[in-house]
Formats: sequence, structure tokens, C-alpha cells
Amino acid sequence: MTTPLIGVSNSILKIKELISHVANTCLNVLITGETGVGKEVIAQSLYSESIRSSENFVKINCAALPETLLESELYGFEKGAFTGAHKKRPGKFQTADKGVLFLDEIGDMPLSLQSKMLHVLQSGEFSPLGSDQDFKTDVWVIAATNHNLEKSIAQKMFREDLFYRLNIIKIHIPPLRERKEDISPLIEYYHRLYQSEYPNSNGSKPDSDTLAKLCQYEWPGNVRQLQNCIKKQMVLDSWAKIFDELPKEQESIPQLPEGDQQNNVPLSATNEFATNEFATNQTTIISEFVDLSTSSEKLFEDISLKKIKKLASDRVEKEVITFVLEKVGWNRSRAAKILKISYKTLLYKMNEFKVHPPVK
Repeated sequence: MTTPLIGVSNSILKIKELISHVANTCLNVLITGETGVGKEVIAQSLYSESIRSSENFVKINCAALPETLLESELYGFEKGAFTGAHKKRPGKFQTADKGVLFLDEIGDMPLSLQSKMLHVLQSGEFSPLGSDQDFKTDVWVIAATNHNLEKSIAQKMFREDLFYRLNIIKIHIPPLRERKEDISPLIEYYHRLYQSEYPNSNGSKPDSDTLAKLCQYEWPGNVRQLQNCIKKQMVLDSWAKIFDELPKEQESIPQLPEGDQQNNVPLSATNEFATNEFATNQTTIISEFVDLSTSSEKLFEDISLKKIKKLASDRVEKEVITFVLEKVGWNRSRAAKILKISYKTLLYKMNEFKVHPPVK
């Protein structure tokens, strides 16, 4: 059963209107928003209102599969294409032909696969792994991500040409904390839905005071978190227990004072000092990334602005990630929210930069 798009906020009403306008155009759509806001619900709504609703709706999560497996899932493979390929298997592009292919978490697709995806979107042709034959496909591609793809492009983690190919129609879903008028109709809908799933439940709808508390909460997990709370309430029949178990609202990180924290130096003086230090210690800065003891010829080979920029960027990222993790007691979920990256991205960067909590 397709979940309807529930909400009375201006943002949801505008999204519903946009869906009705673009559903039959089959223009590529990019859906953005935080984890749990309902990006797949938007994709399903587009599909349900389109002329392709009688065909397949095929979903693939680009973040859930390793690179080699993701490629074979998308394009299929021939028998013997790789170890374990005992028989021919069609990919998602074939399965979704004439219908919709929903590329969830497109921002996590490896760069090496993005060029092939761009080719398919441009030409409508692809070849399965192990095959020299091209196949035509007619799919409506709807993609979704919780990443800021513009930033990913700047960081060379996402192809700009693929972004523009996907981003013909953009639908952004605001987080639930920015559209709290949707909380009441969402509770009404899911309470009614879960009554059929839990027929022996005694769960009750929230009274006015409870509803007010629910509307005050920030819902960091968005609609998905709200759904899980309603399910739990249906079983426990206690809104008080739900409130007790809700993650506490994120505490703000202590802000550094304007200036040097220990010596109470004014910010302007700190900036002036930093400028003078940079002017007199350029060699020291460069030496952090380049071995200055080598010959001039080898030295200039090593001075690549692109390479040094990447090394400097990595160092800054590592220091910021470490700083935030220390401030929140190495709570990775809170750190990911503060840094405005996904939990998975934080784990990846911690591993890449070898950032680990202190051994106790």
C-alpha cells in the first residue's frame, strides 16, 4: 500500500501541487531533505499520479550496497561475468523499464559509477556486466538524497554534470521541526493505520496537553521517528513512557569567547597576530605538507596546489570532527547532526582520518 503524503503546512501543500504538475512529464526529479522526512513517500506519490502507475516502481538504495554489487544490481550481468555469476540476471534498469526507478541516497553513489549512470540518463542505453550488447531502457528516474550535492560537487565527491541531469525538477522536504502543524494529522493517520496492524492494542490518541508536548519536541529523526513512537505507544499504551524514552534535545556546544580563551585577547588582536604569524611563517606552513629538504627539482614536483589544498582540507576536517566529538562526549549521532553530515559519512571520515575516542 502506498503511503499518502500527509500534511497541512504550506510546504507540504506546495509539494502536492508540484507533484500534480510534474507527475506526467516524466522529467527527472531530485528529492532532498534530512533522513526520515519522507523522500520515498514523495517518490511514490509522483509514481501513483503518473501515467506509469500501472508499471513497476523499482527502488535501489545506493548507500546500502558495495560498489561492485551496486553496479550489477543496476545493470544486471551475464552468466560468468564474475565469480558467483552462475546465471544471467536482469538489473534494475531492465526491471523498471516503462516504469519508475527510484535511486535512494544517490549522494552516496561512488564516483566510479556516476559516469556510467550519466551515460544511461543521456542515451537511454546500458550494457549488463559481461555483455557487449547494448540495451535500451525507458525509465523515469527519481533520485533522493540527504546530502547537499552542491557541496559534494565542490568537494569533488559528486559529478556536476550528473547533478544537472538529475536536478531537472527539485523537491525539497523541510524537516518536521519546521512544519509542526503537520504533527497532528500525521499522528491521526498513523494511529489509525497501526490500529489495524496491532488489533489487540489499547493505545490511545494523545490528549491536548500531550499533543502540545509532541509539537514542542524537535523530532531529530523526523517523520520516521514519529512513526516509531506511535507504534511503541500502541503497544505500551503510555505517552509518559514515550516522553521518557525520547532522545533529549541536542545541547548546544559551548561557544569559544571572542578572542583567545585563556589570555582574553580581543578578536581583532587575535586576527592581527594570526596575519603576522602567517606572513612570517609561510615556510613553516608549507613544510607541513612538503619535504623542503629535497632538491629544488623534486621540491617543485611535490608542490601541487590541488594536492596541498586536499591535505589542508583533510587536516581541518579532522580537527573539527575531533573537536565536536570531544565536546559531545564522543556521541557520534549528536556529532553527525552538529556537523550536518550523515551518520555513515561521519563513520567513514573517522576511519579515514583515524579519529578514535581516548582509551579509558
